[in-house]
Amino acid sequence: MNTSPVTKVLVIGYVWPEPRSSAASGHVMQILETFLEQGWNITVSSPAGPGEHKADLSALGIREVPIELNNSSFDAFISELAPGIVLFDQFMMEEQFGWRVEKHCPQALRVLETSDLQSLRFARQQRLKERLKDDPDNQDFTALFAPALREEFELMADSDLAKREIAALYRCDLNLMISQVEIQLLVEEFGLPGALLHWCPLMIDLPTAEPRTFAERAHFLSIGNFRHAPNWDAVLWMKTTIWPLIRAQLPQAQLHIYGAYTPPKATALHNPAQGFHVMNWAEDALQVMSAARVCLAPLRFGAGIKGKIVDAMLCATPSVTTPIGAEAMHGGLPWPGAISCSAEDFANNAVQLYRDEQRWEEARQAGQSLLSERYRKSVHGPALIDKLRDCLENLAQSRKSNFTGSMLRHHHHKSTQYMAQWIEAKNRNTLDKD
Repeated sequence: MNTSPVTKVLVIGYVWPEPRSSAASGHVMQILETFLEQGWNITVSSPAGPGEHKADLSALGIREVPIELNNSSFDAFISELAPGIVLFDQFMMEEQFGWRVEKHCPQALRVLETSDLQSLRFARQQRLKERLKDDPDNQDFTALFAPALREEFELMADSDLAKREIAALYRCDLNLMISQVEIQLLVEEFGLPGALLHWCPLMIDLPTAEPRTFAERAHFLSIGNFRHAPNWDAVLWMKTTIWPLIRAQLPQAQLHIYGAYTPPKATALHNPAQGFHVMNWAEDALQVMSAARVCLAPLRFGAGIKGKIVDAMLCATPSVTTPIGAEAMHGGLPWPGAISCSAEDFANNAVQLYRDEQRWEEARQAGQSLLSERYRKSVHGPALIDKLRDCLENLAQSRKSNFTGSMLRHHHHKSTQYMAQWIEAKNRNTLDKD
């Protein structure tokens, strides 16, 4: 039994966790569960309204406290709570609340949960747009998927988003990184100290149930939150190019597409005659994934690692994806399916996996090995706790060693504080006039 003193943790989320809607929220929930296993006292706050699929945190013993942007009520709240750890979910929350945390709880360990590098994802999206504009008919994206880290840096370095995001990483005491590729990019190209970064991928318990066999499965499946731009682009690429190539070889094939927050533009793509089914949100993503024979994830841009592919491995479902989809996910281990750079190669690999039971079985087994090697909660959970405790014990020295972060906090927090106070005063005057 853990006999360490209870630690108070405050999580400030950009949104309330929705683990059945996005991998990012799923990762947050895995972190919260790891904290609960330590007996820690957890409060989750967000300035956002509750989403359709919000997790019931109170049922887990987690306190839920809504907060407001640019409102000094947060100051009294955090002063009374006095957390030992404050975890910002997405860098924008550090931008908004970091100065208040430092002012009222200066000894709290400030941790940023990144999910992915948003500036990297945005830069890759811009690169795809330019590529499609210059050569719209070419469906081979090999060159797009093969930039060196230095090229990624040069693509990102001039953007305001990268400057904001990486400044937030410096200002925090520790940053949880889901992708080892992003760690390498930050250390080698942006010059961040490695001590500020901790690899914390998706953390799962290995499945124990016997999966469905090849013969017991049918159809292709794609899944992902429609609010996430890479997922919407993947759906469009499937609709216009990849799926017609698959149907040419498998005329009776069906593709089932699931995703939270399905917009009308996605529903409009639903076409049963073409075997293209837009199914909206899945109540149980693992259930529908377990029934599918092959998972399709044709991601042409993105960052982090892909929850849908981890779910596929959990369900013993082989996947076909791109180098973007596979990035940082398998180390040197075989991919549980196929990685393709062109629409034609993607479709051919999907058809072969769907038809060839032996190849399908080899891919399924590769997925089980990959889960065991890289994603076990029993490995990453204790590693995270050990890292947090080490940071707490050495907080004063690590902050002295991170002078750049201290300098950025000094300048950013002062300007943000004055702006927030001005906005609050302006809002107050508006209410008084009303």
